[in-house]
Amino acid sequence: MRSSDDITIKEAIDRLLDAYKLKRKFEETSILAVWPTLIGKAIANRTKQIYIKDKKLFVKVESAVIKNELVLMRRQILGRVNEHVGHVIVEELVVL
Repeated sequence: MRSSDDITIKEAIDRLLDAYKLKRKFEETSILAVWPTLIGKAIANRTKQIYIKDKKLFVKVESAVIKNELVLMRRQILGRVNEHVGHVIVEELVVL
């Protein structure tokens, strides 16, 4: 039987991440890990570098065609990324 002060593993991990101020970094790493799922394998395979800094998602790609496609899909990409985390973590997409 569960007592009133028991917490789930998810709650315990969330508290731990909050206590050590690691939650944001954990969420950013999570986004990088699921990038192929969020954007599609074809574009993910042509992504040279991806990182998050100051609420900006930086994506370096190997071709101008892919760069143009990402610029056109900017809103959808930001929506997918923020939806994955459950709140707004990235406000801008910078395609390099």
